[in-house]
Amino acid sequence: MGVPTTFLSTTFYFEAFVDFFRPVRDADGVLALHLPMADGRLPGIAAEDIGRTAFGVFARGPELAGETISISGENLTGEEYAAAFAKQLGTDVVYRPMTVEDLRASGAPGADDLANMFFYYAEHENVFAGARDPEAVRRLNPRLRDFAGWLADHRDAFGEL
Repeated sequence: MGVPTTFLSTTFYFEAFVDFFRPVRDADGVLALHLPMADGRLPGIAAEDIGRTAFGVFARGPELAGETISISGENLTGEEYAAAFAKQLGTDVVYRPMTVEDLRASGAPGADDLANMFFYYAEHENVFAGARDPEAVRRLNPRLRDFAGWLADHRDAFGEL
């Protein structure tokens, strides 16, 4: 329609670790993180960094019109997310991948939508994660946090696991 537009393509919110994908003690007593990503990279971002990055886009004026800005704070594997949890929580956390089918069958609110999202993330990891360069995002949002920074700020949300 001729309107100058910049598209902001976001990703998995770190906040989903508080509600949907928090580490849990499995039947064997081990604290585990379950994500349907196998060994793929999952780009993630703090919700408030989406707004800060959008502000950075607006601050550039028409310079970014016609562009798609794909954002993340960090692109980590499940193992790397689990290691960050272990460091912050001061206890072992293992990564135990789940399948997309397990997520879909979980009965959790929005499970179908989440399963579809993770299916896309995993099947198209090179394109999806590859389009997200946190250093480029940091030029729009100098306060962009990586997962460890976000987790340190939200440690209390995980209580005693």
